[in-house]
Amino acid sequence: MSHRKIIPYNPKLKETARKLRNNSTLSEVLLWNRIKRKQMKDYQFFRQKPIDNYIVDYFCYELMLAIEIDGDSHVDKIEEDQIRQKRLESLGINFLRFTDFDVKKNMNGVLQYIEKWIDEIEGKH
Repeated sequence: MSHRKIIPYNPKLKETARKLRNNSTLSEVLLWNRIKRKQMKDYQFFRQKPIDNYIVDYFCYELMLAIEIDGDSHVDKIEEDQIRQKRLESLGINFLRFTDFDVKKNMNGVLQYIEKWIDEIEGKH
């Protein structure tokens, strides 16, 4: 792997991220069990990763990819999520978003979508 791009983060978010990891939703745990330990095309993902002034559900440095699961907590935060995503995209981060329902009811589809996205990125490099 080449050198990691340095991505700024607010150190005050480390404890919040730890709490989120210890209190994950079912869909977060289900997806994590399928992408942790380089199970997703040999890429390393991190869970509840602080980036800038935000925390993303999953993050891969090599791909500069954040994966978010939108559950009930996101229903009233659509505009806030868009602002957050645009800020992180300005740092060169790509986003994939899935609903809580999709992760629970269509895990194979979610995994295939992530794999297809990675294949497309690898094809560009």
